[in-house]
Amino acid sequence: MREYSTIARIEGPLIFVEKTHPVGFGELVRIEVDGVMKTGQVLDTSDDVVVVSVFETTRGMHLDAKIRFLGQGVLFDASPDIIGRVFDGRGRPKDDGPAIIPATRLPVNGKPINPYARERPGDVIKTGVSAIDMATTIIRGQKLPIFSGAGLPHDELAMQIARQSTISGDASRFAVVFAGIGITEAQAHAFMDDFAASGALSRSVVFLNTAADASVERLLVPRMALTAAEYLAFDKGMHVLVILDDMTNYCEALREISAARQELPGRRGYPGYMYTDLAAIYERAGIIAGREGSITQLPILTLPGDDITHPIPDLTGYITEGQIVLSRELHNKGIYPPIDVLQSLSRLMSGSIGASKTQVDHKPVADQVFACYADGKEARGLVSIIGEDALGDDDRRSLVFAENFERRLLAQTGREDRRFDETIDIAWDLLSVYPRESLRRMSDDIKDSRYGKQDKQDNHAERQEPHAKDEQEDGGNGTGRPESGTITGNAGDERP
Repeated sequence: MREYSTIARIEGPLIFVEKTHPVGFGELVRIEVDGVMKTGQVLDTSDDVVVVSVFETTRGMHLDAKIRFLGQGVLFDASPDIIGRVFDGRGRPKDDGPAIIPATRLPVNGKPINPYARERPGDVIKTGVSAIDMATTIIRGQKLPIFSGAGLPHDELAMQIARQSTISGDASRFAVVFAGIGITEAQAHAFMDDFAASGALSRSVVFLNTAADASVERLLVPRMALTAAEYLAFDKGMHVLVILDDMTNYCEALREISAARQELPGRRGYPGYMYTDLAAIYERAGIIAGREGSITQLPILTLPGDDITHPIPDLTGYITEGQIVLSRELHNKGIYPPIDVLQSLSRLMSGSIGASKTQVDHKPVADQVFACYADGKEARGLVSIIGEDALGDDDRRSLVFAENFERRLLAQTGREDRRFDETIDIAWDLLSVYPRESLRRMSDDIKDSRYGKQDKQDNHAERQEPHAKDEQEDGGNGTGRPESGTITGNAGDERP
């Protein structure tokens, strides 16, 4: 193994090495500084200079440091024993458990799934969150981002989804891979406490990268998580839900590394290849024809300044199949989870719900609820202009429906796990304020089966009493504390 002492300069986390033999992109590097060993990775290579990013700090490093190129990229030690374990951003055990004895060692820079080999997703993942299960149903093999803002409870929602998500059939074949990217130490401890207390860790693989870790490690975390997911899904036949929190931190690290390499910036200083880089991550979700498993991605993005046109959500929207948008307006009203269903969209939902998947009346009820809620939001706008006394009967009904929809169907506690039939029953209860002929988004057969037969309405009212008390105590966000914090703009297709 050749050793070099030809560092030309050191800039931030990067070192520039000259006069080397041909080395590969992504190759691991060992750096010896006064007897202390550090690790790096090749970020760029040419005939003249090799750019190496150091995982540890470059503080105290001098130009006489010794460089060795290891001839291999970053590998992940994959084994069935990774379930229930916690790793750092470089795939090293972070808990007190034993070292992983690998069944195989996999390169983390995997390839996106070939479109020709893809199988169309069609099965549902139940989250127990009504706003998601009814309005933006997650389909196995889908990539569906959550667009949030600073101060909104996306962390709480991510943990609730990780705790409650299930699939139909053999639950032992379902696993969650959770990746914390550039999170604070407080967030990391909160995630671990929740995983441990709820028992969700027994079916999860957790990767935690904190803000104190090197920026280049942040670029590895989603790839580590997806490599673990690919092993469980396509080698072990499991259905894996991958939660990436927060991809905005990933993109900020990408911009930082790009600036250190003195590359020409693109939109708002982000590198021009950010679209390709994000696509290489998001397109590793899906179902491969002939394989039993699947990978579903749920990346979380904190929108800078609540700007949904920012390059990160903008590029993400081009690659993924919809979005779940959190609303600051709903959050300020004490609604948890504050999901804006009118801006949210699951493009694979329509063909994947119904009698054999969820309920026979799922889609018509969802469409009708959307239409009524949109009318209610429009009626709120009229009230601010002409006053409530000037509204007609239809607008008054829509106004009542919108309020009840937010307080009864959208709102639930952070520990409430609703079944599909419970969510649909609540929706039917809310629709009962309209005369039958006003429900134009559903067939007569569907209305004959349920309209006016609200025998479960009293049960829902009873369930709402303790829920209202919870909202009063904790601001409705299920976290025990009020939070302040509307994301505006349209990030996807219009709802029919």
